Amino acid sequence: LSKQVLEQVLRELQPLCSLEQQFLQEFFQLGHDSVELQVLEVKVSTLQSHYPAWHIRGGPFPFIPDLSHGLVWFLRPEEATTQLLSELFSCLEPELRAFLDICNKAHPLGCLQALVTLSDSVFRSRGSSSAPPSSFLHSLLGNVLLLAKSNFNKCIGTLCKEIEEAKTPSRMRGGILPCVSRFEEFVAFSEEAFRTSRRRGELDKAQLRLASSIFSSINSLSSANLKVNTDMVMMENFHHIHNFLCQKNIPCLEEKKREAEQRSREHMEKYVTTYLGQPLERLKHFFEGVKARLAQGVKEEEVSFQLAYSKQELRKVIEKYPGKEVKRALETLYRKTRKYLSPEENLLPVVWQAMEQEFIRQYQEFEELIQRCYAGAGIALDFTMEDLLSYFNSITVSN
Repeated sequence: LSKQVLEQVLRELQPLCSLEQQFLQEFFQLGHDSVELQVLEVKVSTLQSHYPAWHIRGGPFPFIPDLSHGLVWFLRPEEATTQLLSELFSCLEPELRAFLDICNKAHPLGCLQALVTLSDSVFRSRGSSSAPPSSFLHSLLGNVLLLAKSNFNKCIGTLCKEIEEAKTPSRMRGGILPCVSRFEEFVAFSEEAFRTSRRRGELDKAQLRLASSIFSSINSLSSANLKVNTDMVMMENFHHIHNFLCQKNIPCLEEKKREAEQRSREHMEKYVTTYLGQPLERLKHFFEGVKARLAQGVKEEEVSFQLAYSKQELRKVIEKYPGKEVKRALETLYRKTRKYLSPEENLLPVVWQAMEQEFIRQYQEFEELIQRCYAGAGIALDFTMEDLLSYFNSITVSN
């Protein structure tokens, strides 16, 4: 409602000021073609003859200043006209400034609506050829527009600070963070407000500032308040932001969209790597030790003579992972992942496929190390590649 009122006020101001400017120029013969300095003496009797009610307080135009003292200008014609209009409409700027304060209080983003309305009004007035506005009106709207920009920047600064300092909900179980939802609400509201506007420089800066604050807030997530893996929450939220920005297609946020996609992928890889160690944890640690010995210069054929990495130790570890146990461990991992991933994001199939690929890569690596370091020992894992593919397929189908 405040936006509509402001639009109506601005629509009515231009013809009012233009008509008043035309009258003053004609009445006092202030033609635009005149270039010489003029002395304009305005007597109160002259003004009162044209505006008989102005000097009466509480009359039809109580906002007009008392001009009984008389006014004298030593100005060029256009300057004299502007000065006259400034005196006659001296209350306009304070009233508009007060109205902007009302807009700010009426809606959390009222400053944004005021900025759009004033920016468009100034833009339209500059492009008007039928009734060019007075320099007084340009100056007036310019001053008020500066205030609207200042209010908007303060609002964005406060919002950025709140986002960066926001605490993670107590013992959060995953899902989309409140600050991410707040960012989406702002972008959706601002894009609608600027939908028909030709000037969005201030909005682009604001959206970039907020996006940076959101990324900073997600990056600072602490596992202290999370009941799930931090990388899982980061993955979901960056994925959510990427999808949202893909839908909105905002040019100034293209770089942030690509960054969100990259960060989502990075955290998914970290999550998968961390949790896939669980089904084959002891095997993973064993072969990490084997790789460390190889990196230290131990020859492949000599690894099995290391006490901790002997053939006997490897057989003991392999015995801990029969095929049935591996399948059961994978089923547990699937249920845990499904429990904490948000169904709205539909990331479970993507994450599970990444887990399958990583698990197969680990399996191939283990097999290769056995062939290189324990050749001829007749040692093999209890399950094959075909078994692994069957495990993953049955889990996916049954769930």
